[in-house]
Formats: sequence, C-alpha cells, structure tokens
Amino acid sequence: MLHLRRKCRTATRILAGVTRSDRPHNGTFAGPGARKALTLADVAAIAGVSQMTVSRVINGGRDVSAATRATVEDAIEQTGYVAHHAARSLVTRRTNSIAFVVSETQDRFFHDPVFGAMAMGAHSRLAADNLQLVSIACATDTDRRRASQYLRAGHVDGALLASWRRDDPFLRQLADSRVPAVMAGRPARSISIPYVDVNNRTAARDVVRQLIDAGCSRIATITGPLEMSSGRDRLAGYKDAVGEPIAVAHGDFSRGSGQRAMAELLECAPDLDGVFAASDAMAAGALVALERAGRAVPDDVRVAGFDDSSIATEVRPMLTTVRQPLAEIGRRMADLLVDWLGGGEPPKSVLLPTSVIRRESA
Repeated sequence: MLHLRRKCRTATRILAGVTRSDRPHNGTFAGPGARKALTLADVAAIAGVSQMTVSRVINGGRDVSAATRATVEDAIEQTGYVAHHAARSLVTRRTNSIAFVVSETQDRFFHDPVFGAMAMGAHSRLAADNLQLVSIACATDTDRRRASQYLRAGHVDGALLASWRRDDPFLRQLADSRVPAVMAGRPARSISIPYVDVNNRTAARDVVRQLIDAGCSRIATITGPLEMSSGRDRLAGYKDAVGEPIAVAHGDFSRGSGQRAMAELLECAPDLDGVFAASDAMAAGALVALERAGRAVPDDVRVAGFDDSSIATEVRPMLTTVRQPLAEIGRRMADLLVDWLGGGEPPKSVLLPTSVIRRESA
C-alpha cells in the first residue's frame, strides 16, 4: 500500500496542472498550461522500473514479467502517454505494421467472406505481438504500382498477399526487392515467395468423387481463374475424378460469374446432373441459375463448392463443399512472417489439410 501511495504522489507531481485534454497522441504535452514534455523517464518513475523496461513493454518485448507489464501499462494509463511512433521507427527501423494486400476490388475485398476470414486469422496472430494490419485492395495496374511502391518504400515491415495471379509482375518486384512477404496460394516456380496453401487438386478430386458416389454421371465444372494456382489445381482435380469433362465454364470465384457460367453449362450440356464450382460464391451463383431454369437441387442437379465459407450455410440448399481452414491460413501466414521478421530465415511453405463437408446440395 505504501508503494502504491508513493507512485500516486509521483504521478500527481508529474501531472500537476496538466489536464487530459492537453495531451496529444505523440508522447508530449501541449496547449495552455503545459509544463513539460512527457518522457519515458516519467512513466518509469511512476511504475518504479527502468526506462528500458518501459521501452520493452511499449515495443511488445516478451522478456517482461506479467506483473511488471501490468504495472507499466497502469502507469501509461495514468499519464496518457503514447510513444512517438515516428521517433521510435528511426531507432528500430520497424513500423510495427503489416500489409494485407489483396488483388481484388474494394467491394470484393470487403464482401467476400474468404478474405474476411483470412484477415481475421492474421489479425489475431499479429495482435499478440502488437502489430497492426493494414489492408490494401489492388484492382488495377495503377493500384498495383502504388502498392508496390508503398511496400518497397518501407511503410510496413512486411506483407501478406492473397488472390494474386501466379506470375503477376507485382509478385516478382516484391520478391526481387526482398520485402518479407508470405502468400496465400502458390506463386509461379520462378517467384521465391513462401506461401500457405491447401492441396487444391486432391481436395477438388475428393469433392467431385462425392458427387459420383451420390449417383452423378454427367458432372460439369465452373473453374476459377486459371492464372491462379488454385484455379488450375481445382480444375485438374475435377479432371482426375471424371476423366474426360462433359462441359467446362470459366468464372472468377465471384457469385455473378458462377451464375453466368451455370447458364452457359445448361446450354451446352442440358443433361448434366452434377456441377462442381471451384468456390462457394460461384456455387451460390450456380444455384440461382439452376432455379431460374427450373432445375431442382439436388433432385435434378447436385452441386458442390469449395471453401466452406459462410456462404455455404447461408444459401438454400446448403452447400456440400471442401472445407479449407481460411482463418488458420491467415494465422499461419502471419505466424511465418512474424518469425521471419524476428531474425529467422525465410520460412518454408506450408500445406494445411482439407475435408469434404456434405450438406443438402449433394
């Protein structure tokens, strides 16, 4: 109790005459009545620890006991102190920010649950190290040039990448500039960026075999973009299961493209009795086209998707699909990047397991 009273008296002396409204978010006091700049030494005096300990707490250091960390955080709260980020960056050469860069429109980025799940997984991992996640959507060549310049200029410590074409020049620039980056999905062999992925070919083969086991004999497919490894591999897995395809239509993983592709399939293969769509969003679009054509699911046509995103259980009938661990992919990407930034070697790529989830559509 005596120690606490001394800390309170120290805090009172330091803060005398200064109101909370006088405290800007840069580690100093300003405005009428301001008497001094607030420093690490002031926080350390209140907490009864060294300035180095305060610095470790502020910068997310792990070699501080839970009790000491709580004492320092209490002192920071009493003073309203916020470290001057720009000044700290000059010393540490770290921004404590990670970019999540998605090669999609902003609308797609914010509304597609695949990206949301990945971002949530990444955020939960980065928060443990007091790292901020900065989201960037790149829909055009101009967007990609700006993003490349932003990353290579050192505004973030590293990048998490999603929905990129395998050999996009952006990826090559990033790899050549040695900006630490981890990708969701496999890049081209000539681009040395580590990645986290699933075995898309095997997973697609397994879910198409589910359609075959359910009695389907004329199964068509809606592919994702074939410029992406996931699109190519899921098409290959479909072919592994069916042999010679009866009909193939191409989409871009979006719901609208799935609806358009399903309409094409019904024109060229009206007697189809099964469809594998390479994403849940495209499968949801396919359900709309089938309903408009008067084809019942699953009685007339069985439908399977890929992702097991929230879409799979929102549509009716609910989708049979491949479950890939979307949040875990984001978390593992962030985990690899944090370890890399901590002084490790460039990480090895990781493949995560999948499973087929059977629901009403097949």
